[in-house]
Amino acid sequence: MGLFGKLKDAGPVVREQAAELHWDTEDPFMFASHHFDDYPRGNRQQAPPLEEIKKRSLGHDYRPQYGYRMYGGKVAPGFPLHTHWGYETITVCSEGYVDHFDSLGNQGRFGYGDVQWLTASSRYGHCEMYPLAFADRDNHHRVTQIMMHIPNEKKNRGVELNNVWAEDVPTVKGDGYLAHVYAGTYGGAAGVVPNGDSWAADPSHHVRIVSFEAEPGAVIRIDRTAASARRNVYVTDGGVTVAGRMYIPQTRLKVKADEDVEIANGDARNEIWLLEGDPIGQKMSSFGPVVLGTDREVREANAVVRREEWKDWPWNYINKTQPVATARFIRYADGREGRPRTKDPRELPPATPFPEESGSPAEKKKDVPEPDYWNEE
Repeated sequence: MGLFGKLKDAGPVVREQAAELHWDTEDPFMFASHHFDDYPRGNRQQAPPLEEIKKRSLGHDYRPQYGYRMYGGKVAPGFPLHTHWGYETITVCSEGYVDHFDSLGNQGRFGYGDVQWLTASSRYGHCEMYPLAFADRDNHHRVTQIMMHIPNEKKNRGVELNNVWAEDVPTVKGDGYLAHVYAGTYGGAAGVVPNGDSWAADPSHHVRIVSFEAEPGAVIRIDRTAASARRNVYVTDGGVTVAGRMYIPQTRLKVKADEDVEIANGDARNEIWLLEGDPIGQKMSSFGPVVLGTDREVREANAVVRREEWKDWPWNYINKTQPVATARFIRYADGREGRPRTKDPRELPPATPFPEESGSPAEKKKDVPEPDYWNEE
């Protein structure tokens, strides 16, 4: 995050801002985060070598060392048990895997282009770990997580959790780019929004979430939408040019919604994101993992989280990962199960025998966080 500078004579671009690990957003979005980590080969715990991580600030490791972060993880990287309450999370795992378990008894693994939609209008606890599933090669990992508001009248109405497998995410191939359409429409393709209470489920809200994989020199054209929408473009890996002005990597551009915009990619492969939609426009209060209508509701909700979060956790670990060689799936507490129709894009290693580790000390199997750990993500 950084200063949001207003621009003059920049065509459709109104403002620019640094956008690195965490991205500032506008209503209806809360914020977003973009993780790219070059993890090493995994060990038996699908974790990095202990020698590489033991001197880090484990439990709160957001500064990349050796090309990766551990985030909240103390064995495998990721985010152990934490609560969401009153907002929606759209998680796109472009590369690598995310293992998830929750307080309702659901579990699964998704990755390589899959999307998880979590509309947590009520209290919901889960862990999201990044398993180093490959022991014979490095584990490249890229996750973009987008938080979106829920209208106050739809808060405290339960939880919707659904996956959209990569094969069901519509794509549009352009001249030098590939667009992945997660919500709204682009190039004649319509994204799949599986949760009925999502602000993105109603087309009249003009929500559009699209990522572009752009080759050097590609030109991406984004058509105008309703003037009521708020539009932001996020540039990640390379520079771009818009209306004759150059912008460096890791930049957020606030763009006029009611004008067409043309983005010329620079000389590097790039990932570019579009987030736009009509604002919900309601007053909300937030603290920690809770976003509700009033300060009083938030204080009371946080007291419930502190009192009940651990009691409600049905799993043996708060940083749980799936077993080695697990393929992508989602299994609900009622026994329903979903799997993609296509195989994983990279062949998983065998469950046994596992390659010998390079003399690293044995790692602990259970992670015990500080008492206020729920407030970190």
